[in-house]
This record gives sequence, structure tokens and C-alpha cells, in this order.
Amino acid sequence: MELRHLRYFVGVAELGSVSRAAEKLFIAQPALSAQIRQLEEELGVSLFVRLPRGVRLTQAGESFLVDARAILARAQQATIRARERQSGQRATLRLGLVPSTTHSVLPGLLQRVRDSGLAANIEAREMITSRQLQALRNDEIDLGFARPGEGSTPAETVAAIDDPYCLVLPEGNPLAAGQGPLSLKRAAHEHFVSFSRYQEADYFDRTAALCLEAGFTPDIRHEAGQFVNVLALVACGLGVAIVPASFATLPFGRVVFRRLQASRSKSQLVILRAQRQLQDDWSSQMTQLAVAELDSLADRLAAGLDGTDRGVLPPG
Repeated sequence: MELRHLRYFVGVAELGSVSRAAEKLFIAQPALSAQIRQLEEELGVSLFVRLPRGVRLTQAGESFLVDARAILARAQQATIRARERQSGQRATLRLGLVPSTTHSVLPGLLQRVRDSGLAANIEAREMITSRQLQALRNDEIDLGFARPGEGSTPAETVAAIDDPYCLVLPEGNPLAAGQGPLSLKRAAHEHFVSFSRYQEADYFDRTAALCLEAGFTPDIRHEAGQFVNVLALVACGLGVAIVPASFATLPFGRVVFRRLQASRSKSQLVILRAQRQLQDDWSSQMTQLAVAELDSLADRLAAGLDGTDRGVLPPG
């Protein structure tokens, strides 16, 4: 078994298709299929269930995927560390980011790194929270900006801020004209835009839970897989959506963010770091810069929510 076999397997597993993986990996589809069969024969297990369109991991395949990702990450990190050791300094920070933080946190963090004068190559990867936790344990990333589930604080958390829920509405919606906290019950008659339950089950479930707490079941007419697309559907006038306040850091026109009155459901944005990770001076400084940027976002959220709640939050 060679590393290329693991790369081929992970590519097929992540895309759910041999043909799409072959295109991405720049290998002929028959050759890729043959490599996967060879890997299965060597392991003595079936890694995929072949479907009319695409493939699906078996239980053995799901287990092997976790280990394959970890092995590939370790191999990549070994190369990076060897080169950094030869040069005499560490210089690569691997970040995991939930989608909204690419706008609310990453730009400010990059500026802080530049201002610090520290030599650093940033490797950013968009990941949902559960994937970040797995990546930390597999040594695939160094830090993660994540959004844990309701009432859940991962042991890997090193910093956290409140990121309260808001209702985002089209500019012409009557509810967009008010000021101050909004009772979600007033939106009971609205059509809702939600995150796809398949891609962001936690967001989908929180929307339903918040509405049920307000005394109604949301009429979810539209779904999107990315937060920018949720805002785009709202901007088109198709409905309203419940999102964390930090989404207002995105300069998105034709929408208005309204604070929601106090709820039992809370939303947090956290920084994750592997518990077993050794903290040299460089790593500690990078963590401090990340925490400082998260604190800056908390200040902007507080300023935006204590003042007008109708526009876009100020940049960092």
C-alpha cells in the first residue's frame, strides 16, 4: 500500500464518484477503479458499495477513511516539519473554518499575523465543526474556528464568544423597519429560508427549535447549503432566515438584520486547539493572535447589537 492509494481512496470517498474523483486527481477512470480494487484486495474488505450513479462507503470504508485522512495529514506534516526544521523556524499555521468565519474572522486574523512580523504561511480549510474536531485529533489542522452544538463545549475549546441569533429580512419587509429586539413570534406568518438539513443539520434544527420556542412551526420554503446563498435568497425576497449575528459582517446588500429577543437557545463561536498539541513560542503567539481577533469580533458584535441592528457590522 502506498500513499497514492490512500489519496485515490479519499478522493473517491469525498466526491462519492469514481469519475469525478478521476477528473480531480488527473487520472483515467479505469486506472482509478483498478487502484481502488487493488486496495480492497490488499485490505481484504469492500470499501465501497457500487451504486447506479456513484459509490457509497461501507462501514469498513467509513472506518478506513478516518485513518487514511490521518495518515495523509501526518505524511504532509512530516514533510513540512522537516523543511521547517532545516530552515530553523516553524512557519505554517493550518486553520479549520466554519463558513461564516471566512468573512468575520479570517481577514482580521491575517492582518494581525502580518502586523506581528511573524513568519507564517496560512493554510485555510473550510470545515464544519464535527470535521474540525476530527481533523484536530488527526493532526490535520492546528486551530479551528467552530460553532459547537447547543449546550456543547468541546474539550479542545480555548476561547469562546457569544454570537446571538438574528432574523435577516429583505429590505422591503415590514418587520425590517423597526428598531430594537424583535419577537420572533411576529415572523410566524413569514416564509423561511434555512440551511440545508443535509449539509448543516445543526442550523436547520436550531431554526426549528427557535421557532417552536416562539410558539410556531416555521414554514420553510427554501434551503441553501452555504450562508451566502441563504442571504442571497432572503435578498431576493423569498423569505426570512435565522442566522448568527456575525453573518452581518458580510457586506451583503438588500437585507436587514434584526436582533431577536432573549432565547434559551444560545449560539457561540469558539477557537479549537488539540489538547495534546505542544505549544512552542510560535504556536502560542499564533493562538494569542486568533484569540485577539475573536475578542475583536465580540466587541464589534456588542457595538452593533447595542446600537442600530439594521445594517452591516463594522469591519475589524
